[in-house]
Amino acid sequence: MLATVIWPERAGGNGTAGEGPDPELSALRARVDLTGLPPFTRAVTEQVIASTAEVCYANDLICSEPWLEAAVGALAAGAPVVADGPVVTAGIASEIAICKAGESLTERLSRSAGIARAAAAVRLAFGAVGPGAIWVVGEEPAAIFEIIARSVQPTLVIGMPAGFVAAAAAKRTLSESGLPMMTAAGERGGPVAAAAACRVLIAASRPAGQPAEHAGVTGRIRTP
Repeated sequence: MLATVIWPERAGGNGTAGEGPDPELSALRARVDLTGLPPFTRAVTEQVIASTAEVCYANDLICSEPWLEAAVGALAAGAPVVADGPVVTAGIASEIAICKAGESLTERLSRSAGIARAAAAVRLAFGAVGPGAIWVVGEEPAAIFEIIARSVQPTLVIGMPAGFVAAAAAKRTLSESGLPMMTAAGERGGPVAAAAACRVLIAASRPAGQPAEHAGVTGRIRTP
């Protein structure tokens, strides 16, 4: 994420929450100034930070505004969202999200093909949705490797599993793959962060008058 991030307490600010109708958002913005980021990048970053209480995401998120914008456009046109696991699916909380991880066919494919269950879920999901989906990985690093290997032609891959070994390697491979993606540097991540990023994009794709809860958005983070 190439943009200037300002830490107010290091720039003369007192680091306390300002007044306003949303105390969480005020507290966040008192800690870190993200106004130098483009709109979608800023909205995603703020939602991930607010959902995890990890301000370090201000520096750790790796994303591209054109890729995020393309994802919003694809979602508005009806692109599906594929989640790698049930916790991510629950966090997205949208009717457009699908997940094959818990299906019996996934288990059978995993055994017969000798592959990880997460990889089998990716294969089955790709067979169901085809190219152009938004893929959200917050639980299983193996899903990222399979997404890359299967050439699923994603609109965007949100790859944010957490972990010291496989997850870090998977995110590094994703960032070097050339695919349109969003990830977090290093070991940080998890289903909460991945789902939070996806919710922002879904909400942005909805008509202006549609209630935010239909997109599974908490409503706590909004970028003016």
